[in-house]
Amino acid sequence: MLQQIERAEKQQRTSPIHVRKFGHLVYEVSDIERSVRFWTEVMGFKVSDRNDRGMVFLRFGADHHGIGLKPGKKGRPRPEDGNAIEHLAMEVANVDALFDARDYLRSQGIPIVFEGRKGAGCNYAVNFEDPDGYQFELYAEMDQIDESGKLRPPEQFRPAPSLEEAVAKPLPLRW
Repeated sequence: MLQQIERAEKQQRTSPIHVRKFGHLVYEVSDIERSVRFWTEVMGFKVSDRNDRGMVFLRFGADHHGIGLKPGKKGRPRPEDGNAIEHLAMEVANVDALFDARDYLRSQGIPIVFEGRKGAGCNYAVNFEDPDGYQFELYAEMDQIDESGKLRPPEQFRPAPSLEEAVAKPLPLRW
């Protein structure tokens, strides 16, 4: 108990969050295939994955994705001249850094909107909102794709609704 109190006091003094790089941007588009053509034919990205919700994940390096395209929701209010940005992701060093970040964000009253592991990329993540309600993601251990382009098969995706569960149900390191 004393360690938890000391950790909480330390977190209130100094942020443990140390971003290593911007990771990926996920945003809504009005026409998925048109946007895929833009990112692949004009910008030189490669399609990594598509999921059952109509999202397309594109890469430019070894990370599973640098951009995620999400179908716009019909009837949803839009910004004045466009679609919505879903989130911007930032990489941290490892899963321990995510636990520290999650605990710190909670101690600061920052709303956590997701923690654990989703599907594509199979990374551990903590998603939170800034004061204006924009969503950001801190993540660690995203799948890396080499020049062969071999992807983790979807049957190895193991979504988890918490960091604890994601760690308790690790994924194969090779596929």
